[in-house]
Amino acid sequence: MDVSLSQSIVSTAAGMASQKTSDAVNVAVLKKAIDIQQSSAEQLLQALPQPPLATSGSLGTQVNTFA
Repeated sequence: MDVSLSQSIVSTAAGMASQKTSDAVNVAVLKKAIDIQQSSAEQLLQALPQPPLATSGSLGTQVNTFA
């Protein structure tokens, strides 16, 4: 086997391993960012005031069970 071919194979394998590690780190950072975004969205939704329920009239006080 040619020495330069062996070195090329080793170099390629090392590069692929490094890329795999880099991809794993990138995915972990992305998951953390999504978790933070979800937490922020939940806090914003909880901060919204609850609208009062309708108590009179036909809008919002009747359920159409026929449809």
